[in-house]
Amino acid sequence: MEERCSVNSPRRILSFSKNRRASVSFPDVDHRSPAGFGVSGDHGPKLSEVYGFVGSITTVVSTVVFVIWAYVPDHWLHSIGIYYYPSRYWALAVPTYFMVTIVLAIGFYIGVNFMATPPPTSLNSMFDEFSREPVSEISSTDDDEQPIEPISDIGINQINDIMFNNLK
Repeated sequence: MEERCSVNSPRRILSFSKNRRASVSFPDVDHRSPAGFGVSGDHGPKLSEVYGFVGSITTVVSTVVFVIWAYVPDHWLHSIGIYYYPSRYWALAVPTYFMVTIVLAIGFYIGVNFMATPPPTSLNSMFDEFSREPVSEISSTDDDEQPIEPISDIGINQINDIMFNNLK
């Protein structure tokens, strides 16, 4: 039987013949590629998956080493042959410095935003270089049809009239 096209999957290989009949065949273990990685066309895991796996394992190992260093008494470390390690001061100092740095960065970010924002009394909060004044005179040829007004900003006096005139 002559194979026209085949689809590779990890569990089976579908091959279609000229008669459009599908046949299912399971690859033998002995017919693997020379590298031993299965059927040709397998490309392996994505690079981001490998980085994620290595990163998670590194994080777990680093956390275990940190906890052992920070909480295990000195004589236990000496009994297993570990004599050189950093001072226990750094077990508290590094996380504290890290948290203070984060709090200061957030405070700095908020302060820079307050400095860049104009005060509420400034006209820059209502008008800028992209503001458009409404066109007051629109000429129309027919009395029934009014053309669509061009895009413009609504003045603050009109907004105040709409919002606060009904309160009187």
